[in-house]
Amino acid sequence: MGSPLPSHSPDTDPSAIGHGRKIIHVDMDAFYASVEQRDDPALRGKPVAVGGSRARGVVAAASYEARAFGVRSAMPSVTALRRCSELVFVPPRFEVYREVSGQIRAIFARYTEWIEPLSLDEAYLDVTEDRAGLGSATAIANAIRAAILAETGLTASAGVSYNKFIAKLASDQNKPNGICVIPPSHGESFVAGLPVKRFHGVGPVTARKMEALGILTGQDLRDRPLEFLQRHFGSYADYLFGAARGIDHRPVRAHRIAKSVGAERTFENDLSDRDALHAALDRVVDAAWTRIERSGAAGRTVTLKLRHSDFRTITRARSTGQPIIDRALFAAMGRELLDQQLPVVGGVRLLGLTLSGLHHREEDDTTPPIQPELPL
Repeated sequence: MGSPLPSHSPDTDPSAIGHGRKIIHVDMDAFYASVEQRDDPALRGKPVAVGGSRARGVVAAASYEARAFGVRSAMPSVTALRRCSELVFVPPRFEVYREVSGQIRAIFARYTEWIEPLSLDEAYLDVTEDRAGLGSATAIANAIRAAILAETGLTASAGVSYNKFIAKLASDQNKPNGICVIPPSHGESFVAGLPVKRFHGVGPVTARKMEALGILTGQDLRDRPLEFLQRHFGSYADYLFGAARGIDHRPVRAHRIAKSVGAERTFENDLSDRDALHAALDRVVDAAWTRIERSGAAGRTVTLKLRHSDFRTITRARSTGQPIIDRALFAAMGRELLDQQLPVVGGVRLLGLTLSGLHHREEDDTTPPIQPELPL
């Protein structure tokens, strides 16, 4: 269990910060790679990369043994091999991952109906209502982790807190196979000591912009007034201002809908050559399709995003009559959309490709009941 630092005096009454919610973020440990190591004893203890190949592609997931060498998801396979020459590549088995994910969600459902999946391997749970009568959110998190291990042979880490933002940060704090509990009185100081690049929603581009502004930690972010953040981050400023203070009022949404799934890449140097753009698009397709498979989504519309060297951004889309469930079709549609924009004048600095028109159940807009008496 994590040991939060002593809290500073918050600007807001802690009991109001999370509206009395008890939130758990459960995150499976190296999910795809762990499933492969579970099912093939010969892979246990070895650096494993799921996806890609020794020649091309990207890493979809890496075991902890591979991560020790600096191998990470979304890394080109050739880069991963340079970092770890003994890396073992295994093809992904998404049908197996979906099956295991279903087992895990069935375990969640024993303890709460308020489940917001983010992907096959992570979800938010609102356990404000103590259905199992375990007495605390921490006890519920530990019971869930124990059930996952007993029934799937896999480990999960959990963050327990009063809102989604901190619960997600906490779940990463003691990985693998760990738990971290952050009560309202410690939320602000916990956030203050973390690098902002760990904040959910702060990607590499935003992190670099923050670094240029001298914002490296949660405390640095908290020291900037709202007007400063609005000037530099626009509509994102309100979220950042609250996050720096440990505030996040978003409820857990059951049956959460994703509007689109995809990926984009910004290039160090502008690209204009057709072959270079096709190669770059292939890497975007790899990253996007990994996320599409992980989400279990099926959609009918492919959208290309292209940003020119002068920052002029265009999007072009194409739809089909049937759901796109094949990577080759997704890639071909993306390449066709790109070819329609060639040749480009001045180069391209960003390419993105997304799948939308997704098939999901309608989102349930109701929110879970608030029962502040359940302790963390």
